[in-house]
Amino acid sequence: MSPEARPYDIAGLKARLGGIRTEENPALVRQKSRDFYWYSPTLKRQLDAVSGDIVAFPASEEGVLAVLAACHALAIPVTPRGAGTGNYGQAMPLDGGLVLDLSGLDRVREIGPGRVRAQAGAIIADIDAACAASGQELRLHPSTYRTASIGGFIAGGSGGVGSISWGGLRDLGNILSLRIATMEASPRILELTGEEVQTVSHAYGTNGIIIEVEMPLAPAYGWIDAIIGFEDFAEAAAYANALGEQDAILKKLISVIAAPVPQSYFLRHRKYLPDGLHVVLVMVAPIARAAFESFTRRWNARPLFRSDLVGPEEAKGLPPLYELAWNHTTLRALRVDPSITYLQTLYPFPDQLALVARIHERLGDEVPAHLEFVRFDGRITCFGLPLIRFTSEQRLEEIVTLHEQLGIPVFNPHRYTLEEGGMKQTDAVQLAFKREADPQGLLNPGKMIAWDHPDFDFGAGRTYLFPGLQRHAAASDATGSAA
Repeated sequence: MSPEARPYDIAGLKARLGGIRTEENPALVRQKSRDFYWYSPTLKRQLDAVSGDIVAFPASEEGVLAVLAACHALAIPVTPRGAGTGNYGQAMPLDGGLVLDLSGLDRVREIGPGRVRAQAGAIIADIDAACAASGQELRLHPSTYRTASIGGFIAGGSGGVGSISWGGLRDLGNILSLRIATMEASPRILELTGEEVQTVSHAYGTNGIIIEVEMPLAPAYGWIDAIIGFEDFAEAAAYANALGEQDAILKKLISVIAAPVPQSYFLRHRKYLPDGLHVVLVMVAPIARAAFESFTRRWNARPLFRSDLVGPEEAKGLPPLYELAWNHTTLRALRVDPSITYLQTLYPFPDQLALVARIHERLGDEVPAHLEFVRFDGRITCFGLPLIRFTSEQRLEEIVTLHEQLGIPVFNPHRYTLEEGGMKQTDAVQLAFKREADPQGLLNPGKMIAWDHPDFDFGAGRTYLFPGLQRHAAASDATGSAA
């Protein structure tokens, strides 16, 4: 959007912000207006032209409040951003306005037995590094551990590495408390605990700006990475499911990835991956080494790799195993083949293995299977992050429909809204909290359908397109035509 077409009083905003750093350079603003939305060809088409008008870089809680107050006074929308490692356009400003970069709020405030308190912009790996002296680590982290911020993980994530033992962020106790700011004429600071954290967890910053988080810690281990190979995919899935049920074997990751994905895309581990073998990726604690070995010997499995059995020189060139799992599997594939995309699914307990077999048989090589085993509502089951050999958006929708017809819920990563990317229904609690904390609807507009279109029919099979995004695209088209 050209400066002449901006509907917001950016000059007035800068005057109100005083000493808070801002940036209007179009290239930097565009870069800060992006996340990993390009994982999806649909989102790439829809969101490629999206950009904010200005970025603010507050370095304190007081700075965040000043930015929110100024934007509220001038009716300028605010889209919060952590490290920009999300995949669904969560941190992209659909209606322009201000991008609130929280990377300057990066301090670890307090570490105690079983808990850590940190500012929202703190990088997850840095939090663990600070906790290491106490022999503790975070229970959960995404595969983007080394780059993701803790606030972004809570606002946009749902679980990840550690979920096989601890469940997801939605489980009570996996977020201890949140300190948030509201979007009002005089922004308030609220402390949320217990059930209250669900009002803003996984809400994309649509109903409050996360400023600080308090997370539970677990004992830290020098986790062993192991890769186990199987001739038969169904047996690999059954092994992973059974290992997940072994509560006394302490583990942090169990992933199943169908051939030829590992052989084609896990390039640094390639020499450990014989052609044709499906693999199970496991992170296991050293105290469980012998038990894990004994359990694995019960199966028709081939141990392919163990991080504790390779020398230091060989280990130097290898990424940690969690960077082959979760959405890093997709990233590894995209680096080799840009036409790849993916889905996010759930295989409900107790039929997870039967459902996995059914969809794998139907879609085979077009949709290579990728499972992440987790503890979900106290039961061991698995999510799917299958890769898709993309041909068209129409075929992509057919693949989504086929999953749903078989009873496999799809959390659609080709949608930028909370509801369409989640359970396809209004979250009444989050909507009610938005009415209280953001009465003008200025926080990350367009991401919560229930706010803009309360009567939207989620069963109609149509995609919601935020009106602000339509205006933005039209303005960009007009600018391009004029040029």
